[in-house]
Order: sequence, then C-alpha cells, then structure tokens
Amino acid sequence: MKIKLKIWRQESASHKGGFVFYDLDGVSQEMSFLEMLDYLNTTLILRGEQPVAFEHDCREGICGSCSLFINGRPHGPASGTTTCELRMTKFKDGATIVVEPWRSRAFPVIRDLIVDRSALDAIMRAGGFVSANAGAAPEANSIPVPRAHADEAIDAAACIGCGACIAACPNASAMLFVSAKVSQLTLLPQGQPEARERVRRMVAKADELGFASCANMGACEAECPKGIKIAHIARLNREFLKAAF
Repeated sequence: MKIKLKIWRQESASHKGGFVFYDLDGVSQEMSFLEMLDYLNTTLILRGEQPVAFEHDCREGICGSCSLFINGRPHGPASGTTTCELRMTKFKDGATIVVEPWRSRAFPVIRDLIVDRSALDAIMRAGGFVSANAGAAPEANSIPVPRAHADEAIDAAACIGCGACIAACPNASAMLFVSAKVSQLTLLPQGQPEARERVRRMVAKADELGFASCANMGACEAECPKGIKIAHIARLNREFLKAAF
C-alpha cells in the first residue's frame, strides 16, 4: 500500500518545528505503526537523509513510551491500544497520516516526535509511593481487603503513564493520571496512612508543572489505552477535600 505521511520534524526544543511530507510505497498492512516508521527511517537513511526520531521500548503496550498523536487522536484511530499495538490495517491505501508529538506545555519537544515526559515522574516523586518500612511481607490474608477495593486498585494500577489522557484533554490536564495513582494506593491499607499528604503533594506538583484543571470532557477516559475510568478523578477530588480539612 501507498501512504502519505505528514510528520512533525523539530531538531530540538530550541528550534522551530514544522510538518514535512513523505510519500511511502510498499507498506504492508501486516506492519505495526512503529514498523512502518522503521521502514520510513530505513528509506530516509538510504537516501542520506536524517531519520525521524520517535520513542519506543517494549513494543508490547506496557511501557507507554510509544506516545504519538495520529490523525488527531492519541495513539491513533484504534481504541484501547497504544501506538506500538496499532496495525496498518486501520489505514486505507493512499491515506494521508498526520503524526505529531504530545502537545502540552509540561511536555516540551526533545526532537521530532519525542517529548520530555519527566513531569509525570516528578508527580510520582511528590507522593506516588508508600514510604513506610513494612518489613517482611505479611501473610496474604492478615489484612482483609474488600474485593471491590482490590479490583479497583488493580484497575487503577494498569495506568502506564503514557500521557494520552493529557494529550486528549483540551486543558492538557493530568487529573486522570494523578487520580489513577492516588486510587491505586489509597484503596489499599498500605497507602492509607499517607493518603492525605500524598494527594496534597501530587496535586500541588501537577499545578506547579503547568498541568491545567479537569475540564470534565471525558476525552481522557475515551483515549486511555488501558481504559482508566474518570470515576478515579471523583475519588481524587474527595480525597483532596478531606486532606484540606
């Protein structure tokens, strides 16, 4: 199949970027989206041109580093999937595909399609952990945890920190990411002693880094590759109010 790529190229954070068009022939529908970009880069290298910089690691939908904005949607047109899991079967022969980096003041472009997502790490360092020394692992059933709480905590822990929720939000809010991490710890006994300090610190750090407040649009949930629910944002708000008093 033949496709036309409209890709954002930017040499560094200090340089002005812009879109560049590439015509690519011989693309197989069996390719993943990243394999198609590999093919593009091989073609560019053979022509003596600079390859397109994009981020990837596991290519198994686990690490979240393959974050691309494709045809106006985080991770592309497929639902519940990351960029590395996206297949070229989702695109028609002759299609024009627009590929951009995440757009957020807190995610400055490093080069081409790679952005600095260390802001999410900073939020985690602010409170996304349990600091108490729990000693050796206790017997599994020594602290009863309601099944509903355990299931919800596991669902929240599925967040891979890719930033799709921020890219999808009109306000570039990090509320879904923060709320997932807060829920993951607050719902379990180990995370409850530090619950109030945790939510205060994580929300304050998100504000400091330039993430805006929640717009209640629901785009974050719709575009999250792991299906994190906005109900976690409601819990975050309740925990924040409790911490305030």
